[in-house]
Amino acid sequence: MSEAADLVPENETLREGNPNPNPKRASESEDPDSVAKKSKTGNESNPEAGLDELGSPEVKPVVREVGFEIEADAAEDKGSRHSMEDASVVLLDAAMDYPGNLRCAHFAIYDGHGGRLAAEFAQKNLHGNVLSAGLPRELLDIKVAKRAILDGFRKTDESLLQESTAGGWQDGATAVCVWVVGKTVFVANIGDAKAVVARSSTSDGVQNDPNGASPLKAIVLTREHKAIYPQERTRIQKAGGIVSSNGRLQGRLEVSRAFGDRQFKKVGVSATPDIHSFDLTERDRFIILGCDGLWGVFGPSDAVEFVQKLLKEGLPVATVSRRLVREAVRERRCKDNCTAILIVFKHK
Repeated sequence: MSEAADLVPENETLREGNPNPNPKRASESEDPDSVAKKSKTGNESNPEAGLDELGSPEVKPVVREVGFEIEADAAEDKGSRHSMEDASVVLLDAAMDYPGNLRCAHFAIYDGHGGRLAAEFAQKNLHGNVLSAGLPRELLDIKVAKRAILDGFRKTDESLLQESTAGGWQDGATAVCVWVVGKTVFVANIGDAKAVVARSSTSDGVQNDPNGASPLKAIVLTREHKAIYPQERTRIQKAGGIVSSNGRLQGRLEVSRAFGDRQFKKVGVSATPDIHSFDLTERDRFIILGCDGLWGVFGPSDAVEFVQKLLKEGLPVATVSRRLVREAVRERRCKDNCTAILIVFKHK
């Protein structure tokens, strides 16, 4: 696929999910720095902690926007792996050094392979690079925002490759990222991490039941990038790479797009994301971000149903995200690292 085709048209139809593939409120006047300090950027105290080691859910702030509020939290478990190679970002106030009239929130999961260094590098640098590339802060322009995200991915990967060369490491990381700018959601991904939005067929009952009384439809917001898929295979072959009979690039790498992986960059591995945007409405109830470990044992519709049930029981977002990961690892036997972020929209 050419880079021009990677910018998903604004009116592209989203794909429905397929089973096979007590918080503190942050008011509009609250100091953005204090909100950012309360937000989560991975589990820095113990990145390899399992669910039992994480303790009780910490209180999370809420970000307000005209017409809706956002609550979000992340959960992770290393599964049966010896180490945790995922990294996550939850920033309810993500303006950093770029204040503006538009509220900006950012969420991301980086799924590392071959080590954790690439995931940690992207965790620390991607959002800042997107902001510095011109993510709109005053007046929203969809094309400008998508270009900023595209440039942010490019700059992050270029810097990562320089650092990995200097450090002598070859880690890689897939990514799924969300920016909420004003009332518009931007989703960008490389690799096999996914984002799924839970959408109601009606907005009735939103005022009294923010979690929705009607069944929710799971809509996949991302497209997987694997070497075995025709579009990706063609791009890899044009770059001089080979997709082996096992569906892996050069017989080794399953994904075809990722940060890092410098030994594969010359044979087709790209860090160019697919980018999609849509305006939030009262029908959009929550978004689930997950690494491939989560989606290996949960279908999109299955995950949405699981989360909706717990939210309707009145459980905090932090608890729901942890139970989702616990279900994946403890009950459904996910063997891989498993990370999920739950982003809930509470409409007024």
